[in-house]
Amino acid sequence: MRFKRIAGPPGYNRVAQGPVQYVRVAADSGVVIGYVWADDEGEAAGWVTPPGLGAAEINVGAAWLRKLRDAKARDIAPTALLAELIRDTRDIQGSRVVPGSLTESTTLDELKELANRG
Repeated sequence: MRFKRIAGPPGYNRVAQGPVQYVRVAADSGVVIGYVWADDEGEAAGWVTPPGLGAAEINVGAAWLRKLRDAKARDIAPTALLAELIRDTRDIQGSRVVPGSLTESTTLDELKELANRG
């Protein structure tokens, strides 16, 4: 049996062809649990999780994925989403954007390598 996807929530593209801006996200304990990245040119954004996290940290990351989906549904540009996340994420319990962490990476793969290094 073949499944055919008919509809789903709107989402940003998951692949960036050039540089990406990103912010680090840390759990209340200070452990980095992921990175939210964005690329306006490719209408792309996503969430990168470092390896070795426990179930609790991974579960907190789900709230950041919801933020991405909600922003796309509101037709927010990817980098405008980052600015929004930097200003206010009080509705996400257990984690926060690390202040001053807005950075640019030359490629999405470079960011993924950074996440893998921990």
